Amino acid sequence: MFKVRTYNKISVKGLERFSRQNYEVGSDIGHPDAFLLRSQKLQGVEVPETLLAVARAGAGVNNVPVAEYSKHGIVVFNTPGANANAVKELVMAGMLLATRGILPGLAYVQSLTSMTDAAEMAQLLEKEKSRFAGGEIKGKTLGVVGLGAIGSMVADMALAMGMNVVGFDPALSIDAAWRLSNAVTRMENLSTLLARSDYVSLHVPALDATRHLINEDALASVKKGAVLLNFARESVVDPAAVLCSLDQDKLGTYVCDFPEPAMLGRADVIAMPHIGASTEESEENCAVMAANQIMDYLENGNIANSVNFPAVNMPRSAGSSRITFANDNVSGVLGHVLSVLAEHKVNVIDMMNKSRAELAFNIIDVERSPSPEVIAAIEATPHVIRVRVIGA
Repeated sequence: MFKVRTYNKISVKGLERFSRQNYEVGSDIGHPDAFLLRSQKLQGVEVPETLLAVARAGAGVNNVPVAEYSKHGIVVFNTPGANANAVKELVMAGMLLATRGILPGLAYVQSLTSMTDAAEMAQLLEKEKSRFAGGEIKGKTLGVVGLGAIGSMVADMALAMGMNVVGFDPALSIDAAWRLSNAVTRMENLSTLLARSDYVSLHVPALDATRHLINEDALASVKKGAVLLNFARESVVDPAAVLCSLDQDKLGTYVCDFPEPAMLGRADVIAMPHIGASTEESEENCAVMAANQIMDYLENGNIANSVNFPAVNMPRSAGSSRITFANDNVSGVLGHVLSVLAEHKVNVIDMMNKSRAELAFNIIDVERSPSPEVIAAIEATPHVIRVRVIGA
């Protein structure tokens, strides 16, 4: 029986994916095979020797010590795209709130508590409504920084609303490029995108390379009066640089999901309480995807949506046993393991080898269950990090 330790409140629909016959799931599970979490910070948390996988029900994994886990051969999963629609809809709400006089208009109406005559109120509002006049987003230009699962959906939404869309993503994958509408104009650099865009929406992960991507130098290129929307990660934006740009009347409005004390009480900042993925549907989608990924890895050794290991998927050979092993991505490791199997007369039925950066992962289906001696020989192979045997 596999054991899954949960952190945070995980959607019931995700937890229901684990069958009671094969899985023990709970927040106090000892000797877990996997962790399932949302925002719990795992830095400093003891790594159980039994731990094989960690699944984060969400896109970002800055709360997971990925490099440390990689050294132990622990596969770290995320759930890209599962919360994309929730974030996309909030981006649209943010653009509309920044463009129309919705928030000040609502506040003004709620301030009229002393009025008792409906006709008098209607007459007053007719007179005062020009104070809350805004513009329309149709015909304006949206710049999307990061064209992955969420960014591409935001781009499609903006196109459907009659906007012009430009995009910038130096790490655009082939899959993302296929998803992207050909109506999106690719920008060669961030400065060009900022100079052309009436709205800029950020959708990049929290990495060293993206830390303070929007800084003083970048904002020097921003179009006067532009709206900056950050529903990506707090670290992507330098808050001091944003406030300075607002004070200088360069940037028009900052809409974000990551409030800071210095941003409060400003009419040019619309700050939300980190609700980008906080919809019932999004939490369910993330939990279900994370649970499915854990199960497929524990039961079959298949990997999908890992942030540290390559994607690997191989159908099970009928009646076979499966060996999986992770290793440093150097030459000769797989050949050595195959020689071990040959030496012990273990017949290989099927196999797959994939690599990603400094790590590689292998699946080998064999005719019969390998002996402890065979597994010990594989584990002793230089650069092999972790070996598993998955029964027939």
